[in-house]
This record gives sequence, structure tokens and C-alpha cells, in this order.
Amino acid sequence: MLDFPRWKIWAVTLSLVIGTWYALPSFLPETVTRHMPAILVPKINLGLDLAGGSHLLLEADVSDVARQRLESMEEIMRRELRTASPRIEISQLSTADEQLSFTVRDPAQAGAARDIARRQSQPAGFAGQPDWSVQLVGERIVMRPTQAGLNQAVDQAMEVARDIVDRRINALGTLEPTIIRQGSNRIVVQVPGLQDPEALKALIGRTARLEFKLVDGSATPEQLASGRAPVGSQILPYPDAGEGGRIAVQRRAMISGDQIIDAQQGFDSQNGSPVVTIRFDGAGSRRFARVTQENVNRPFAIILDNIVISAPNINEPILGGSAQISGGFTVETANQLAISLRSGRLPVALNVVEERTVGPDLGYDSIRLGIIALIVGSSLVLLYMFVTYGRFGIFANIAIFLNVAIILGVMALMNATLTLPGIAGFVLTVGAAVDANVIINERIREEQRRGRNIVQAVEHGYNEARSAIFDANITNVIAGMLLFYFGSGPIRGFAVVLMIGIVTSVYTAVTVTRMFASLWLRTRPRELVL
Repeated sequence: MLDFPRWKIWAVTLSLVIGTWYALPSFLPETVTRHMPAILVPKINLGLDLAGGSHLLLEADVSDVARQRLESMEEIMRRELRTASPRIEISQLSTADEQLSFTVRDPAQAGAARDIARRQSQPAGFAGQPDWSVQLVGERIVMRPTQAGLNQAVDQAMEVARDIVDRRINALGTLEPTIIRQGSNRIVVQVPGLQDPEALKALIGRTARLEFKLVDGSATPEQLASGRAPVGSQILPYPDAGEGGRIAVQRRAMISGDQIIDAQQGFDSQNGSPVVTIRFDGAGSRRFARVTQENVNRPFAIILDNIVISAPNINEPILGGSAQISGGFTVETANQLAISLRSGRLPVALNVVEERTVGPDLGYDSIRLGIIALIVGSSLVLLYMFVTYGRFGIFANIAIFLNVAIILGVMALMNATLTLPGIAGFVLTVGAAVDANVIINERIREEQRRGRNIVQAVEHGYNEARSAIFDANITNVIAGMLLFYFGSGPIRGFAVVLMIGIVTSVYTAVTVTRMFASLWLRTRPRELVL
């Protein structure tokens, strides 16, 4: 028992100092910590239930996924039939009734067209069902998306959408948002500390589908008013043209937002208004330069989510691979658009079906009551340990204080989030630390009753109790890992605190108190009252 080397004493002491140091910034006011290096002042984040914030429930527009699949398949079939050898001519192509159908002009090529269509179908789901059904009805090919294919497309779109929403919110500098899928087509978004759900909706509700298209100047006012576009064009809303304003643009895009590699909020060099500056990748830069060279003195439309936000004139070729988007932005809306463009286009439209703003008052009450419960409970436990175990009770009480400090320090270093269930996990680990000390002290008592001297009793007490403490807490750690893996939101917060607390409680109960006992035994005590 006396064999507790000096290096080990220094190592344990250093770990306790570091843990306590990193726990302190969470209790210091912002006016103090803002002047300190960031690496020295990590803080624990408070969850939505403690700090307040915004909660949104987003639901994917499944019909949008189905429509995009039809449009994509239409483009694929046009290309495949055009490049087939011999080329297959089609007519009467339609995407009505949620299916793609077309007529093969040469009936002798109907079978070849059907085979090409069937090659575009891929297995979907665990059963390997095709994602498209293909039928030859007379001379007409009918391609209908299957439910298995649609389900797979929705699932893939939701995974991508969740990642994009995560990138957009993190770009705000928001700490520890909760973004999880709920069911097959919903995403739950919780952002602690953000009290403006409208700003959040404006950021993540935007699809950010950016396109550059040439303006079709042949459209007459009557066509714009009636919404009937010339062949090869479409009518889109153009708010800058006045109330009910519309403009005709060519269907084919000059360039799309998929080729953007960077977007930043900036200011116009001429009038100082907020703008968004975008930069294209290599292929996009070459295409943008070529198209603007071929269309000098023609207007082109900058379209965001099927709404024209500006329609400037191409005065000269744009060769630098960058462009500027202006449209009556404020600094905030321009920054939101830049974040949306940088994070990528949402693969599916997300509609807000539920929104809640959680005020900080609830969190303050929870924190206050949690602290009261912690103080009252801990005081009773500390008193009990002191009365029951005397000197070793004092060792245990000091270890419990250090355990609390280390838990907070580790959570701050991990940038973890403390939630209301996390406070429950916190209190639970304090109880686990007490249990470990009770086991150790009771084992030492047993060794005393067997007639061992002080050193032997303490030595055997720690050795015998250690294995029992490890075994009991390993099962708790496994339970915490399963909670973290299968849980979400507050459940994960509880699991994180629980696992950290179990590890630190075992460390302080077994190692730290053993160091205290070892240092005390070196004073050659004649009596151990326990």
C-alpha cells in the first residue's frame, strides 16, 4: 500500500489540476473568459431544454422527389435514345400521371427502345425490386417508378438533406445543434440558444437551387400574363418587375449551382449594397465564359428556387470564373444565401410542419432546481460518509468533489452539451462514486475484523474492492454506449454524462483515494477508526 511512487502522485495531481482548471470557465462570466485564450476556456454547452432555443420539424415533399426522378429519367432516356445505334426517334413524350411515356416513331425499333428503358432500372431495397417498371403498350413505352424505387430515392435524399442542414447550421457558428431523422421523411432540428425560428427557417428551408438561364425576349406581354411560354421556354416569377411580375427564360440552364465551389457575402463596388459573390469550378468557369462570350448584349436570369432574383445584361464576356448576385439583399439575407449555396442544394424540398421556441426561463428553473437537488443530496451524502467512515469518509468526500470537477472539465474539453437528462446522469454518477467508496471502506473493515494490521487491511481492502467496482461499472459503461448509439438528442446527452461520470468516479474512488490513504499511511498511524 505504501508503494505509491512519486511519479504516480505527480501524474494523479496533474490530472486533478487539469480537470479542475477546465471546469472553472463554465462558471466564469463572459466578460472574464472573452479575454483569455480559447484553448484555456472551453465551456460546456447547454442543451435546448436548459438554454432555450428553436425547434423545427421538417417534412420532405415526397412529390418533389418523384418529380425530380421523372425529370432525370426523361433526360437520361432522351440521351440514350439519341446516342443509340441506330438512333431511335421518339415523339409525344409525356411526364403526366406520374409516369414517363413516349412513342417510338419506327415500330420496328420499339423492342430496342424497351430494352434501353429496362437497362435504366436498378434494384431497389432489400428484395432487389426494380426501381422502374417498363411496359410496351403498342408502340408506346411507359416507364412508371415503383414504390420501392421511390422509397429508396426518398431515403437517399433525406440522408443528403440531413447533412446539408447540418452544414448550414454549423456555418452559423451555432454550438451543438441536434439534427436527426424522424421516420422516413422527417428531420428534427433543435438549435440551443437561437431564439429566432424565422431566421432558422429562412436558412434551412431554402432549397438553394441556383441556375443561370438566358432571358427569352420573344415572349409577348400576353404570354407573360397568361403564363403560356414560347416553345423551349418557361415563365417564372420576377419580383423586381413589380407586383405579379413575370419573365420568360429558356428552359435549358446555362450553368447550375452544382458547379459552385465557393460563395461569400460581400458588397457591390459601385453602390455598396450587399451582394453574394460566387466562384465556379474549372468546368463551370469554362462553360460560363463560353456562354457569356456567345451571348454578349443579351440578358440572362439568375434564378434561385425557380424565382428570378435578377436579370442583368451580359455587357462583356465573364472570364474570371466568378459572378456576383445582387437582388435587394440585406447583409443577413446575403449571408444566409451564401451559406445555402456553399452547403449545397437540398435534394428535396423541406416543409416546416412544426416549430417551437423554447424560452430560457424553463432552463433557468431546471438548472436552479438541479443545483439545489445536487447540493442537498451531496451534503447529506457527505455528512453520512464522514459520520460513518471518519478519516476515510473525508477522503471519499474530497474524491467526490474532485469527481464533479473532472466530469465538468472533461465535458468542457469535449465541447459536450449538458441537457436536463444530463443533469440526471450527473447526479447518478455522484451516487456511483459514493457506492465505490462504500465498497472499499467496508472491505477495509472486514480486513480489520480478520485481525490484519492497518497497512494490510487498507491494502487488501482496496485490492478486493477494486475488481468488484470495475465489474459493476463496466456493465454501466456498456449500457451507456448502447444508449448513445441507439438514442438521440437528450438521451445521448444523458449517455455522454453517464459514461464520463462512470470513468471519472472509478478513477477518483479507486486511484485518488488510494493516493490519499497511501500518503496518510506513510505517517505511521497507530490506529485506524473506521
